[in-house]
Amino acid sequence: MRIEIYYFSGTGNSLHVAKELQKQIPESQIIPIVSLLDNKYIKTNAETIGFIFPIHYMAIPTPVKFFIKKLKLDSTKYIFAITTRLGSPHTAFTDIDKILKNKGQCLDSHFSLTMANNDPKYDYKVPTNDEIKKFESVVHKNLDVIQKIIKNKEKSREKDNSITDPVPPILVSIAPFLNSIFRPIGEFIGFKSHYYADSKCTGCGICEKVCLSKKIKMINKKPVWQKNVKCFYCYACINYCPKESVQIKSFTEKNGRYPHPYATSDDIAKQK
Repeated sequence: MRIEIYYFSGTGNSLHVAKELQKQIPESQIIPIVSLLDNKYIKTNAETIGFIFPIHYMAIPTPVKFFIKKLKLDSTKYIFAITTRLGSPHTAFTDIDKILKNKGQCLDSHFSLTMANNDPKYDYKVPTNDEIKKFESVVHKNLDVIQKIIKNKEKSREKDNSITDPVPPILVSIAPFLNSIFRPIGEFIGFKSHYYADSKCTGCGICEKVCLSKKIKMINKKPVWQKNVKCFYCYACINYCPKESVQIKSFTEKNGRYPHPYATSDDIAKQK
């Protein structure tokens, strides 16, 4: 039985989950979503496929949505999805089902895993080693159950009972709409100019290396966020900068950073 696991990961949480799941399902193959986004369409011959990705603003990340729309699923008989998130509710599984419906498919199983916070804005606090270990322990327990469900092709669409950061249902339901409205507006008015590298920048180029959308380009040893390239909002450039130089103006200057301890900048960059 061929199993393909497609993943998208900006700071390593989802990549770590994909690798750990593959260990429990040795016959599976993990494939980076970003590496296939330029294809006109994406053909899979796998009987079972899965998507692993983080939650962005209570919804499915834009590149993951575009990827699923391009998928040809003629041979696929079982589809699952795993999200990584801080603990808030989201619409990702509903978003995916809407896309799959047009292909005569739907999610057979879906799971949400709570992991360390990698969004460095606002009153962000870097997770401690003990907190990360606690998250890891729960993730591994959940994966023990998840891999059995996938191997047996069981239906598992239970209600999410692991929410630790509640949000009013009305905000969750309109999250995809808000994302579709405000992100293009932000692009149009130059929101990405809010990204910059401060005086601590050494010109190492790691931000360009990990930028999954290829928006960042090093010019004269300084990163430039190109206006004609869309951002994936993955925050890899922010969290993997070794000097914590990359900033979002007025949001991150006083905060620390979090890349997953088992995901290097090389691991993230290999997705391209």
